[in-house]
Amino acid sequence: ASGAGGAPAGVAGQDYMEIKHSSVRRVIAKRLLESKTTVPHYYLSMDICADELLQLRETLNKQAKKDKEGTPAYKLSVNDFIIKASALALRDHPDVNSSWMTDAIRQYHYVDVSVAVASPSGLITPIVTDADMKGLTAISQEVKSLAAKARDGKLQPHEYQGGTFSISNLGMFGISSFAAIINPPQSAILGVHATKDRAVVENGQIVIRPMMYLALSYEIGRASCRERV
Repeated sequence: ASGAGGAPAGVAGQDYMEIKHSSVRRVIAKRLLESKTTVPHYYLSMDICADELLQLRETLNKQAKKDKEGTPAYKLSVNDFIIKASALALRDHPDVNSSWMTDAIRQYHYVDVSVAVASPSGLITPIVTDADMKGLTAISQEVKSLAAKARDGKLQPHEYQGGTFSISNLGMFGISSFAAIINPPQSAILGVHATKDRAVVENGQIVIRPMMYLALSYEIGRASCRERV
């Protein structure tokens, strides 16, 4: 490749820079391209009032014990609650906690939630195993540990390969709407958007509530699952 004046790639002064793909980035790109072009997506979205969730989070965080330096034993995030709630919902609706295989739908007897995390190699989805069986504190600690490993490029294959359902949370970046791509062979991924104060109507009165927008990307071929959503 050449830049301005025929300068070869990597020579100072050219008008672009090439960044070589890592093996992980190649795999991620291939899988997402396969998903978007071969898996028929459809989307379900809704607004939820997050005031009780935020109040509970504040209450539990205030109850956290502190060490001598004043550092709390834990600090729960909104995403921790979403992971736990999703895991419990998946346990109650096993059709969603499944994968589309060539000859059958594979329903899992465990709930492993993949959580999208940005890493130097691209977007990667470390897994909170048995998320339905773990408490909020355990989930919070596990997510923080996995995210740190992802940023440092130290995740082991078993920590990001697999999973029965995915969550992609861009709320912390103020994103108000996006459509997440299914992580095959999973059947769905939940997109979590920013929580913002908005005017809503309650009992004929306009009030301000913290509203969260959620969007589920789902595989349209799963008619039996679609009836349960």
